[in-house]
Amino acid sequence: MVLTWSNWAGNETCTPEAVHVARTVDDVRGLVAGATARGATVRVAGAGHSHHRLVPTDGVVLDLSAFTGVIDADPAAGTATVWAGSVIASLGRPLADLGVALTNQGDIDRQSIGGAVATGTHGTGRALRNLSSAVVAMDVVTADGSLERWSATEHPDRFAAARLHLGAFGVVVALTLAVRPAYRLADRVVLQDYESLRPTIEASVAAHRHFEFFWYPGRDRAMVKSIDETDDAPVYPIGPEGERTGWSFEVLPSNRVDRHTEIEYAVPVESSLACLDEIRDLVRRDFPELRWPVEYRTLAADDVWLSPAYGRDVATISLHQGIGLPDEPVFRAAEAVFARYDGRPHWGKVHYRSGAALAEIHPRWTDWWAVRDTVDPSGTFLNDRLASWR
Repeated sequence: MVLTWSNWAGNETCTPEAVHVARTVDDVRGLVAGATARGATVRVAGAGHSHHRLVPTDGVVLDLSAFTGVIDADPAAGTATVWAGSVIASLGRPLADLGVALTNQGDIDRQSIGGAVATGTHGTGRALRNLSSAVVAMDVVTADGSLERWSATEHPDRFAAARLHLGAFGVVVALTLAVRPAYRLADRVVLQDYESLRPTIEASVAAHRHFEFFWYPGRDRAMVKSIDETDDAPVYPIGPEGERTGWSFEVLPSNRVDRHTEIEYAVPVESSLACLDEIRDLVRRDFPELRWPVEYRTLAADDVWLSPAYGRDVATISLHQGIGLPDEPVFRAAEAVFARYDGRPHWGKVHYRSGAALAEIHPRWTDWWAVRDTVDPSGTFLNDRLASWR
């Protein structure tokens, strides 16, 4: 029987030698040490929500889905430690019971927290940063099977590089994250013609904790979503988007069940609307058949080496396409526009950039690889895509 692994969207598959479901840290350590000794590759699979070729390998796909739950939390210090295989949706209630919450999260909560951190996944908000920037420590199994804790004071060079690690440094089994006191949110959704929305975007970004919209090309209308903190009590049952008041983990995520592929780039926020105008013109002119939405969000600058928001406030613009429909022509055309605006791709979504091109747009690219190669000189944690960027 041929063993096959596939991501959530089904656009990336592989035939590994094994898919290993680990249940203990000692099991992970033994697996990794053995793989390194025989020259095999190990790639960790989270929930498979990445659209890029990050997991596929002919070696071992490591499943950490049994590594789930909150290990502990320190509300006074503003930290919580969680197992890296935890699906984000599983963390909200346990963290709230301890009086804390993630500062932000994306509008999908079906990813594993380890995978979301590894790829710099984010939500939206002019003053809010991605999940990688919330990491204050990580427990990592390295290529020789050692278990190390990395933080600003323990292996600080490794920690600085590996907050966004693409699975290339080791197996992250647990994460300590900066959290905040639990809080409630209320959201509002309206449908708006794009022409009337366009002049209001900057003011709306400034006015709300979270603001985003989905522009639908076929109708030239947008679903506009704003979310703000509230002192109001939760209203149960939690309603659909636009009718929700509840704890942050109840309001931020949406139910995205339609499988799709996606390209997303982060561009400097000051030029993002000009970029969006070009994307809109491109789609209406050259791809009038596209019916999936174009999404616009904002993200605050951070100091995470490979973050698309490293050193600059950005807006992220993403295009989607349904499974089974052609995506490469429109995605490549959009990528050419993003490149003109100094865009950086989301690591977990489709892009076509070479290692040389990525080096040009990420100031710490060479530094990141230098630390990575020190930690894993044998390349245990590199698949073909990552090795091609080296």
